[in-house]
Amino acid sequence: MRRRGRLTSLGWRRPRRIQVRRCLVGCALGTLLFDRIVTLDAEIADLARELRDCARHDDDAARLMTIPGVGLITAMALQTFAPPMESFRRGRGFAAWLGLVPHQHTTGGTLRLGKISKMGQRDHRRLLITGAMAVVRHAVRRGVTTDPWLAGMLARKPKMLVAVALANRMARIIRALMIRKESYRAPAAA
Repeated sequence: MRRRGRLTSLGWRRPRRIQVRRCLVGCALGTLLFDRIVTLDAEIADLARELRDCARHDDDAARLMTIPGVGLITAMALQTFAPPMESFRRGRGFAAWLGLVPHQHTTGGTLRLGKISKMGQRDHRRLLITGAMAVVRHAVRRGVTTDPWLAGMLARKPKMLVAVALANRMARIIRALMIRKESYRAPAAA
């Protein structure tokens, strides 16, 4: 230790072996991680291709993907993991199963709606809110929307609140389309 200290004071530095080993290990680890990322990328591309093929041959998934904000993953997840839509009496029941309905605080006949309950299926709720946020972002960027309900909500409320309300509305539409076996029809502009 004293010798290294004296040599260092003279300006001569010798790299420590530990640092050299860390560099070699780091480079090898980086290569391994990069190879793993490339492999996972290929697997993800294969799974996405399989998912697209399944959705292309499935009528229900194609019907759900006609709704703005419902994409391939959301449609397949709802169709695969959601219970049969006939088990819900109304669209509100399905939205409640997802956790998208607001808490109700009632006193003396006065109804006050609070935050959403978040008591339901978290993954599906997250997918629907993400899709709704994409629709809201698109409407804000364009400045004009064909849906009068969405235009009115955007004029009065914050964007995230509108996205959650739109996700609630999308859940009700999804239930109706799955029950009636119809495609989505956009509301007419006022």
